[in-house]
Amino acid sequence: MADAFKNLINPALVRACGEHLQRRWRDFDRRGFERLALRGLADLEMKARAMQIADALEATLPEDFDRAAGLIESALAPAATGDSLDFRSTETGLAGWIGWPLGEFLARRGQAEPERGLRALHALTQRFTGEFAIRPYLVNHFDLTLRTLSGWTGDRSAHVRRLVSEGSRPRLPWGLQIKALITDPTPTLPLLRALQDDGSEYVRRSVANHLNDIAKDHPGVVADWLETHLPDATPERRALLKHASRTLVKKGDGRVLAAWGLGAPFRGEATLAITPRRVAVGGAVALQLTLVSTSAKPQLLAIDYVVHHVKANGSTSPKVFKGWQLTLAPRETRALAKTHSLKPITTRVYYPGEHRVDVQANGKVVASASFVLRR
Repeated sequence: MADAFKNLINPALVRACGEHLQRRWRDFDRRGFERLALRGLADLEMKARAMQIADALEATLPEDFDRAAGLIESALAPAATGDSLDFRSTETGLAGWIGWPLGEFLARRGQAEPERGLRALHALTQRFTGEFAIRPYLVNHFDLTLRTLSGWTGDRSAHVRRLVSEGSRPRLPWGLQIKALITDPTPTLPLLRALQDDGSEYVRRSVANHLNDIAKDHPGVVADWLETHLPDATPERRALLKHASRTLVKKGDGRVLAAWGLGAPFRGEATLAITPRRVAVGGAVALQLTLVSTSAKPQLLAIDYVVHHVKANGSTSPKVFKGWQLTLAPRETRALAKTHSLKPITTRVYYPGEHRVDVQANGKVVASASFVLRR
């Protein structure tokens, strides 16, 4: 059985951290640090482990933040040179998952000296990532942090350039939400413009995810972006913008579909069959869609399906799933098939009842059917 993800933060990592810090500062209380960091560690989940180690760092590193940040910087392994990170601490210094508690320390203690804290995060993100640790700086020192990020858009390290986009995402998963940017995303748009044609796919992928975050609250901003930046785009930029459009394409946003040439309504007939008609939780249903074109011209279609999941109170909640993107020839009949799993997952509880499935082509429902879910 695979080792639990939380065990990426483990006693060996704590001891390596203590060893490297003591190498840089002879008087570092390594024994006290390890005692505090390791207490009950095995019983803690991953985030709680990182926070406990950060507590131990706060208790044992110097009170002077500039000195403490300098010790952390001196204990780091050499900076990563490519797009990938090694995620391992070695005899050369600290890197990988120990960066989470190190970043948490810099986030906590650096608010009183934000310029020094941001400089330390510039170093840390080249060994792990500073995307979580930089978010309190955006909350508490918004203008300073944005100016700093703007200066980093031309940094030679792809990891620093990625931090510009990833660290300022309004809704970063696992990260503190930046409510000011959820309300108004325009302050980060110059950063994204500077990075959308970056030479690193690693950076461009982050820009796409940032734009997709914005799409959840301000679809018009992303539609404007596509109308401005999609014409004459390079293949690399088109790939970025396609990934950035994924939420709005699923939602059938008219302007976004039109930007991708998917705005025209489907001309033809569609039928959906679902088998089996009754299925238990943990099973699967087969979706069989037949499209019959009545158009004399080819049709570019983005086809998704919406499952209306039954909730505990008997109402339903729609969830869009990716289907197909295709060109339907004039008068063509096309059969499409997909299996939809009903295995329990951590983010969804299944309840018995009739589940309607709608198929939408270019954002408009063209066929529907249903199945009955039982325990």
